[in-house]
This record gives sequence, C-alpha cells and structure tokens, in this order.
Amino acid sequence: MTGKTPFEALSVETLATRLGTNEALTGRIGEDTSRWKVREVGDGNLNLVFIVEGDKGAAVVKQALPYVRLVGDSWPLPLKRSFFEYHALTRQEARAPGSVPAIYHFDETQALIIMEYLSPHIILRRALIEGRQLPNIARDIGLFMARTLFRGSDFSMVTKERKADLALFADNVELCDITENLVFSDPYFDAKMNRHTSPQLDALVAELRADRDLKVEAQRLKHLFAANAETLLHGDLHSGSIMVTDTETRMIDPEFAFYGPMAFDVGMLLANFWMAFFSQRGHEQSGKRDAMRAYLLDVTAQTWSVFRTEFSHLWRTERNGMLYQKSLFEDQGDRLGAEQALDHVLHQIWDDLLGFAGIEVHRRILGLAHNADFETIADEDLRATCEARALKFGRHIAVNRRHIHSIDEVNNLAALIEQENRI
Repeated sequence: MTGKTPFEALSVETLATRLGTNEALTGRIGEDTSRWKVREVGDGNLNLVFIVEGDKGAAVVKQALPYVRLVGDSWPLPLKRSFFEYHALTRQEARAPGSVPAIYHFDETQALIIMEYLSPHIILRRALIEGRQLPNIARDIGLFMARTLFRGSDFSMVTKERKADLALFADNVELCDITENLVFSDPYFDAKMNRHTSPQLDALVAELRADRDLKVEAQRLKHLFAANAETLLHGDLHSGSIMVTDTETRMIDPEFAFYGPMAFDVGMLLANFWMAFFSQRGHEQSGKRDAMRAYLLDVTAQTWSVFRTEFSHLWRTERNGMLYQKSLFEDQGDRLGAEQALDHVLHQIWDDLLGFAGIEVHRRILGLAHNADFETIADEDLRATCEARALKFGRHIAVNRRHIHSIDEVNNLAALIEQENRI
C-alpha cells in the first residue's frame, strides 16, 4: 500500500491482499499471507479494528472511516482523526513509557495505524462488569494521567514546542465538536440522538433538564473545555479505552486528543468507575457484589491519591516550563511558595474534575453513546434503578462541587445513594 492510493476501507477479505507487502506488518506476523487469520473486533463507535495473526505473531490494524460508525454515513467525519491518534500515542509513550500500545506503522492517506496486539488483555469495562478486581489499575492509570497531563503542559514543556503542538492538535475540530455537543449540551434538552430508559426515567430526565443550576454548570464546563488549552489530553479516557490484565494496564484510542483542561481526563475517568459502582446491582446474577462495590470506591480513591502524589513529584522535579518557574520560588529560597502554588493547582483540578465527572455520568445515560455497564442489564426496571441513582449522584457532585473537599466525601455520597437513595 502506498500513500498515493485513494482511501479505501479495509475488510476481512481484502486486508491480506492490501497489506501483504507492508514490511511493518509482515515483519511482525510473517510474510505468508495465505496463513494470515484476520478478525474484525471493532465494537466502538467510530472505527474499524482488525486482529491479524500469522506464523510469527499478531498485530492490530485500526482504520478510521469517513463517518461515525455508530450512526452511519449520514454523519460524515474526517479521516484525519487517525493522524491525531497516532501523534497522541507517540507523545503518551514518550511521557508515560509502556502505558500505550507500541506503534509499528502509520499511513495517513489510508487513515490506518498498525500497532501492538495486546494479549491476554481485555477491555477494563468488560472486566468490571464481570466483577474482576484488578490490583494495579489505580496505580497505573493515576501515573499515566499525572505524567501525560503534567509533561504535556506549560509546567514542563518548552514554550515554543508546546505552542507548536497546540497548533497541531487544534485542527482536531470535528472530534472536539462531538464532545462539545454530545457531552455538554445534548443531554440537557430533547436532542435528536438522545435516548434513555423510558418510561422509567422520563420524570427524572425532565427534572434534570429543568434544573437551571445544572445546565449553567454544564455550560461553564463546556466553556472551560473549549477555552482552557492547558495540556494535551487523551480526550476520551474511560473504562472502554483501557485494556488490562492482572498485572498490566494500557491506554488506547486517543483520537479525541486535544489541548484542554487537565481536570477533563481525570473527571471522565473517575466518572466511569462511579458508573461501574452504580451498575453493580444489575450484575448480581451470580451473587451479591458488595465486595466489588467497595473495590470500585477504593479504586477511585487510590487513583486520585496516586495522581496527586505523582503530579506533586513532577512539580518538584520537572517544573521547567514557563508557569510557576523555579526562578521565582525555589531559586529565591521560597519552597513554601512553590508548595502553595501546587496546592492551588491541585485544588482547581479537583474542583473541576467533579463537574466533568457529573456531566460524564449524565451524557452516558441520556445521550447518544451509552456505557455497557448499564446497557448490559437486561431487566429494564433494574437498569433504570441503577441509572437513576447514578444520575442523581452526577447532578449532586456537579452542582455542589465547591462544597465537596475530598474523595472520601464523594465515595460516601455514592454509598449513601446506593444504599438508601435519599439524595
């Protein structure tokens, strides 16, 4: 395949013919295409994903489509999103080594990336639905977020390089538009592509959409998302964008990467753990999930703790950018001033992540793209009960974020809503 070939979507039947001379792929899996086994495994909303196995090994081929796969060709989408995913993955690997799949080849014209096949990894969301308690995810994800967010910002980067990178990712307009509408606006009115468990949630949905404080908060967060180009984000960091084993955690699918507020990635990620918590009642066919609920709350606390600790370490050791420079603090013998500034930055991240988390909960239940945590609950009444508790939790932390001072307070609130549904 050459860069001059017009774009053509791959298929299970055509992949071996079209990529049979690609040295990056044949070098990984073998040159005898007659022995290749090709499986399409993409179950996401946007792309084609194939696992290709040969005599020597396996690899993943991911290709963008010129439309939103979840909806169809009635919703066009530029192929250039694979360009941003490729560049995001290279930066994430540099800033948090070993946290993303290795990249073997990128073809911009064909909008495809050939990358490492992660095995026996499974999607984190699936593992949580199955009730698996993975021991390392809080540490691994907390470190990934701290390292990528800090090292992609003006706290760390050379200003000229960061501004050039900001200009590059600023062109990821269409995927940002998806977030700006589907996350921050559509859930709060009767948008065309919205859906929810009906009629069970109808009254609560009407109540949320009439909540002026909630809508103002959602738009404040949308404003922050659009205007605060603080660092390079993953942009879509949730339990469906993470692959795990009992010993390893890898982040995938950063095609929504852009420069935005640090709190966005953290809030979206923690929201998915809280949604997993509220969904557990719907997955108790084989017994009670009390231990799993406790585990999920502990994971949120540990993730935030690891993030804070690593972010603080990087602040003290790698703060070489233009913001809060050491020449104003440590070099003047004022280490306490640097610590005061750190406390201010972390407090702002905390304050905003609660808002982003609350909004993420709402959009996953009321908007277009739903979570399997709830969607796989077959009993609609039970699903609606789980979703209603999550929706009330999301509203509370978003609207009252300034009055919530610790992760323990948030987790206690979640436990209270789950047990008694008083809020």
